Amino acid sequence: MGADHHHGQHDHGSGSSRRRLGIAALLTAGFMVAEAIGGIVTGSLALLADAAHMMTDTVSLGFAWWAFRIAANPPTAERTFGNRRFPVLIAFANAIAIMMLAAFILLEAAQRFAEPVEILAGPMLVVAVTGLLVNIAAFLVLATGERGNLNVRGALLHVAGDLLGSLAAILAAIVILASGWTPIDPLLSVLVALLIIAAAVRLARDSGHILLEGAPRGLAPQKIRAVIGEDIAGLRAVRHIHVWALDQDRPLVTLDAEIEPGADALGAVAEIKRRLEADLDIHHTTVEIVAPDAAPAAVAACGRQGRPQGQQAANPTRRA
Repeated sequence: MGADHHHGQHDHGSGSSRRRLGIAALLTAGFMVAEAIGGIVTGSLALLADAAHMMTDTVSLGFAWWAFRIAANPPTAERTFGNRRFPVLIAFANAIAIMMLAAFILLEAAQRFAEPVEILAGPMLVVAVTGLLVNIAAFLVLATGERGNLNVRGALLHVAGDLLGSLAAILAAIVILASGWTPIDPLLSVLVALLIIAAAVRLARDSGHILLEGAPRGLAPQKIRAVIGEDIAGLRAVRHIHVWALDQDRPLVTLDAEIEPGADALGAVAEIKRRLEADLDIHHTTVEIVAPDAAPAAVAACGRQGRPQGQQAANPTRRA
C-alpha cells in the first residue's frame, strides 16, 4: 500500500500571513480599551458595539495567528496530516462568534429603541474617527496578505466589521450633533450587525463545508473523471471517486482504477496523477489498482461495513 504525498507550494505565504495577523491583533487590542471607555462615557451603543467586536477581534486574531503556527508543525504518528485543518476549525469558530456578537448587538439595539439614552456626540465623534483610522490600518495590513485563506478571510471579516462599526458611529455622531436624533445610534448598529451576520454565514458555510469533507468547488467527481479521460493506456474504468480537502489549499482524491490484464498498471496510475496535478492542481491522489474480474466484487463490497473474520478477498488489489 502506498500513496502520493506531493504537496503544492502553498506554504510560502503562511509566515507573512502570521506576521500580518500579529500586527492586526496588536492594533486592534491597542484601541479596544480606549473605545470601550469612550462608549461608556458617551453612552453610544455604536461605540460599545464596536468595542465589543474589537475585543472579540483581539482574541480571534490571536487565535488565527496561533493557528498558523500550529498548522506549520510537521505530521506525527497520531496526526498523519499534521494540523493543517486547525486554521479551518478556527475560521468556523470565528464565524460562530461573530454571529453571536451580532445577535447581542441586535438585542441591545432593541432595548435602546424602547428606552433611549443620552449620547455625548462630540466625544463620540472623536473616538469613532480615531477607531476608523486604526481599523483602516489593520484592514490594509491583512488585505495585502493571503486573502484566499479562510483564516485570513475570517480575520478580514472581523476587521471589516470594526471598520463598518466606526463608520456607523461617525455617521451617528454627526446626525446627533446636527439634529439631536439619538435613535440613529441603535439604528445604524442594527444595520452593521446584519451586514456582519451575512458575511459570517458565508464564512461558516465555506469552512463548515471543508470540515464536513465536502468536495471543493469545481472538483466534483464528474470533473475528476473527465480530466482523467478514457485514453490512458491499460485503464479500463475509474470507480469510487472521492474528493475532499484538508484545507482550502489542499484537495485530496482517492479512486479505484480498473486495469486491463497485462497492462502497465503503475504507468496508468502515474498518468492519472499527472493529469490531476497538471489540470486541477491536485497533488495528493491515492489510487487503488483493481483487476477487471475484481471490480464487481469491489463494487459489491462497497456497501458492507466489514468482512467476517476469516473470509478472504476474492481478488487481490493494490494501492499506488
